Amino acid sequence: MPSPNYETLIRFLIQPFLESPDALKLDCEVSPNKPRVWVRLAFEGADKGRVFGRGGRNIQAIRTVVEAIAQMSGYSVHLDVYGGPPANQNGEGGYREGSDKSPPRRPPSKRGPSRSTRHPS
Repeated sequence: MPSPNYETLIRFLIQPFLESPDALKLDCEVSPNKPRVWVRLAFEGADKGRVFGRGGRNIQAIRTVVEAIAQMSGYSVHLDVYGGPPANQNGEGGYREGSDKSPPRRPPSKRGPSRSTRHPS
């Protein structure tokens, strides 16, 4: 099976979520030694919420499709997503998926026992 065109596939999957599809930047690198593909994509910060979706559902679905296509061709794929506010003049800024820490977990509720734990008299 020939190697899929990852750039076209990812553009097809990502562009519907973007307000300015022309702002999507893609770089696909196929390893010459191993059956591995690295895909890096970047987009405007305003589009981040739509691309990732609630709870990351959109980006996870995109990853699943790309991984399935890669596996059918005998490849593994690594997808890096970059997006966020435009970089400042020093080249700083922007967002890289996985770089933000998740918020701390809430402590358990301090309510009394639930009704299902009561014992009949």
